Formats: sequence, structure tokens, C-alpha cells
Amino acid sequence: MSSVSRHRLGAGRGRGSIWQTPEMLVDVESAWSLSGYLLVCFSAGYFIHDTLDIVVSQQARASWEYLVHHVMAMGAFFSGIFWSRFVGGGVLTLLVEVSNIFLTIRMMMKINNAQDLLLYRVNKYINLFMYFLFRLAPQAYLTHFFLGYAGQRNLGTFLLGILLMLDVMILIYFSRLLRSDFCPQGVPSRQHKDKFLIE
Repeated sequence: MSSVSRHRLGAGRGRGSIWQTPEMLVDVESAWSLSGYLLVCFSAGYFIHDTLDIVVSQQARASWEYLVHHVMAMGAFFSGIFWSRFVGGGVLTLLVEVSNIFLTIRMMMKINNAQDLLLYRVNKYINLFMYFLFRLAPQAYLTHFFLGYAGQRNLGTFLLGILLMLDVMILIYFSRLLRSDFCPQGVPSRQHKDKFLIE
């Protein structure tokens, strides 16, 4: 299964879980559904597989940002898998996969030097909107929720630490996206970091 197909599968299941159990939007810690639980298990399995693939193919140095992201994601998902807590939070974080569809389209067009096409220009605005709606907004909502655990010695505090590190990564990716698509004159000629914009 291609990475694009996995992104679409994850996005579809994430929306289905929230549609079937809308209380996950409010009760991030205790709300539970079978589809949400299976989605978290599937996603954790994907991250484990991708991490092993990066290490075995000796791409760890070039893809260290992926590895850091994957380790943090697995740490968060395991709380839902083994303790059946914060499954709703795990499902909400996977809304990001909707945004990844448009980031992947963007990446494929850049690889094929298609930045001058109308489709690329249209996609970059859709991409920006989707980034706000499905990446920044859920992340801000979850950060606000988990700040309630600050100072406590429990699983919520551990997940808050992971979430804050992911916040930093997401904001770095967002700044790269803005510089690349909306301020290209300020972007260095080397574009190797673009690959991280889809994670």
C-alpha cells in the first residue's frame, strides 16, 4: 500500500470514528469506540513499520525528523492501546491525515517541477486552508485540553510533553510551507527539507 493510500485510509477512518462517537471531540480522555481504538492500533503499527524501514534502509541520519516524530506518536498511541485512555485524543491527532492528502499532491507536483501549473497554485491555497483546519486547529485544541494536566504526575502530563514537542515541529513545518509557497525568494536553493512537510 502506498503512503498516499495509507494517508487517505487513515483520514477516512478518523472522520468515521468521530462521526460514530462525537463525544470524542469533548471527552478526549474517556470517550472510546471500537473504530477509534482500531484506528489508533493501525496507526501505531504504521509508525512502527515506517520506523523499522527507515532504520533498516540506513536512512536514519537523513530522516531523523521522521524518527523523532514517529517515536513521539507511538508513545502517545500506546496510552490508548494499553490503557484505553485518550483514544479520543489519538483520533483527533489523526485528522492531520486530511491535510496530508494536499501536502502529498503538492510534493508530487514539486518533484515533477509543475509549480507553474494552475493546479499547483490552486492546491497551495487549499493546502493552506486544510493545514489550518485539520492540523493547526486540532493541535491547538488538544494543547489547550492537555494543559489542564500541567504539574500533575500522570499520563496526561506525559502526553502534554509529547504534544508540546509536536507543536514545535508542526510550527516549523508550517513556516517552511509558507516560505516555500508564498515567499519563494527567501528560500535557499536546496529544497531537500520539503520532504518533511508531509509528515
